[in-house]
Amino acid sequence: MKAIVALFAAAGLAATATVALAPSVAMAAAPSADIGGTWTTSFDSQVGKQTYTYTFKVEGGTLTGHSKSNLGESDLKGTVDGDKVTFVENLDYQGQPLAITYTGQIVSADEIKFKRDVAGQGGEEFTATRQK
Repeated sequence: MKAIVALFAAAGLAATATVALAPSVAMAAAPSADIGGTWTTSFDSQVGKQTYTYTFKVEGGTLTGHSKSNLGESDLKGTVDGDKVTFVENLDYQGQPLAITYTGQIVSADEIKFKRDVAGQGGEEFTATRQK
């Protein structure tokens, strides 16, 4: 009987030691992709065909840049987190301020799929491509 108790005690001690010695694994955030540079797109919208050129600069996870379209120009501020991109374009459209929020997923080094929301009223989906 003492042998059985000693065996269970030894097994319990071994299991505790194994758990205590197992390395902990920390999940690191995915590195942000380098989308710095010039990107272009065109798409149909409620106000007709729009053609855009975006210039992005990324430092850490912070995105800055500029957009230029057939409807105007704007500086951009946003974030890049792994393969996710978000930014806001603040336009002056016919004398009225207009905030357009972009969310995107980096598909490859040369392609980003975007959805944009125009002042909370919905918007378009499109793909921007890197200019080389």
